[in-house]
Amino acid sequence: MQQIQPVSTFSRVTLTYLPTFWFGLLVAISLIEAPLKFQAPGITIPLGLGIGRLVFGALNIVEVIIAIILLVATFRSGVPGRLRGLVTALAGVLLIKVALIRPFLNQRTDAVLAGVDDGGSSWHYLYIAADGLLLIGLVVVMVYTARLWLAKGHAVNN
Repeated sequence: MQQIQPVSTFSRVTLTYLPTFWFGLLVAISLIEAPLKFQAPGITIPLGLGIGRLVFGALNIVEVIIAIILLVATFRSGVPGRLRGLVTALAGVLLIKVALIRPFLNQRTDAVLAGVDDGGSSWHYLYIAADGLLLIGLVVVMVYTARLWLAKGHAVNN
């Protein structure tokens, strides 16, 4: 039987609430705000793209901060390696989204705003796929963490 190590209150709270908060941010911005923004009266493509760049830039900064805090909490605690792997995978998907996909989207936005491009891009689908992976991964982390805390004999180290 695997020995369950004590987990600090900080790590326990962090691993419980930050994935939920991150999930809520993604749903609110990626699934609700982004599609609705272009339906607002008077919103032009350039204005919508400008708003989107600001909003998603801010979202990505918050996501990176959350991912770093989660990684620190995960690796400094006594949680099982599976949870560390899940959180590391989330951070990896975020890194791909922010460092690889986002710069191409910014180039496309610049081209659309300059009138050189029509805006159609498969990079948007990759970004959406990355967000989808993050959403699924966050649900897995939330469920795994809840089950871990509810496991009989799991200790909390204050």
